[in-house]
Amino acid sequence: MARGACTFRERDLAAAIKAVTKAGVDIGKVEVDKTGKIVIIPATAVTPAINDLDIELAEFEARHDKR
Repeated sequence: MARGACTFRERDLAAAIKAVTKAGVDIGKVEVDKTGKIVIIPATAVTPAINDLDIELAEFEARHDKR
C-alpha cells in the first residue's frame, strides 16, 4: 500500500512551533490535518487557569444559591 503525497514539511512545522514559542505562547497541542494545515493550540486553551476571582465568584454563587 503506497502512502499519499506528503502535504507538509517537517521544517514548516518546526518554523511554526518556533514562531509561536518566540511570541511567548506556551504550546498545548499541535495538529496537522491531511491537507497539511498546521493548527497550534495554546496551553491555556487546553487547561484554563483558575484565578482567585473565579474561586471567589464560585463561593459567592454557592452561598446565594442556598438561600
